[in-house]
Amino acid sequence: MYTNASSAVLLTLETLGLSDANIYPAFLFGTLTYVFIMFCNLLVLSTIAVSKKLHKPMFILLFNLPISDMVGATAFFPQLLFSIVTQNRLISHPACFTQAFLIHFYGIGNLLILSAMAYDRYIAICCPLRYNAIMSPHNLIRIIILIWFISFSMIFTLFMLAARFKICRTNIVDLFCNNPSLLKLVCEDTRVNNYYGMICIILLQGGPMAIIIYTYAQILHTCVITNNTDARRKAIQTCGTHLVVFLIYQINATFALIAHRIESSSPYLRRALGVSVLIFPPFLDPIIYGLKTTELKQSMIIFLKRNVGSTKL
Repeated sequence: MYTNASSAVLLTLETLGLSDANIYPAFLFGTLTYVFIMFCNLLVLSTIAVSKKLHKPMFILLFNLPISDMVGATAFFPQLLFSIVTQNRLISHPACFTQAFLIHFYGIGNLLILSAMAYDRYIAICCPLRYNAIMSPHNLIRIIILIWFISFSMIFTLFMLAARFKICRTNIVDLFCNNPSLLKLVCEDTRVNNYYGMICIILLQGGPMAIIIYTYAQILHTCVITNNTDARRKAIQTCGTHLVVFLIYQINATFALIAHRIESSSPYLRRALGVSVLIFPPFLDPIIYGLKTTELKQSMIIFLKRNVGSTKL
């Protein structure tokens, strides 16, 4: 029986498989993880916002990463925690669509922000004399607007294509809602959606990867030929931090998306990879950048001391 996608039909997410004894420990662990993610990302946001010495292109681009991370974490954790404590894996179709939209919006946003940050480091290290001209405030605003415009427009199109279908199933095959699992509820021809999805994967996974490979190859070449040991060390440290963050996200996201298109892939592995995309980047990004980026780390310490001191007074 077909169900109109716009109706208030309830969908069933994949079971968490928690025993009664593990429900409240899992709820507590999930809550603490979400609170930690939000606190750390808000700390990075606040520090960059109030520290004038961080009002540079690299940190202004970095400012967008915690925003994206918090969108992804908020799309995932509250619904998960509610389903744990109530032992109810039902979700309305509109709520599922909203969660899926925000999760994909977060995913594309992260990739594009990390690509823009890689480009910024490439200009700073390989073309230092032209850096201020290329990464001017005007161009920086253009880059940020372009990041969010591409993210929103491509994901909006993706879900408008999915919204035209009627669904004939109600079981979501993942632990959270996403576009591939929503399409598996449809019994109609979804080839147009699949083609558009593949184009998105190629452009939005392959494009950032190409940017990273090119910029880091140029940075590595510059670092090898430079005679300034201190500059080389700082460049490698900054770029190494960025590369770790990018690879953590890219590898998990790529395999999670491909696994949906391979029928023989393990559903447990696919679910684990999908969840890891929503947990590890928002959890690790503020820690990695906060600890490895000296300017940001120092500013965060000053910000915390100032606010803790004012609270005591």
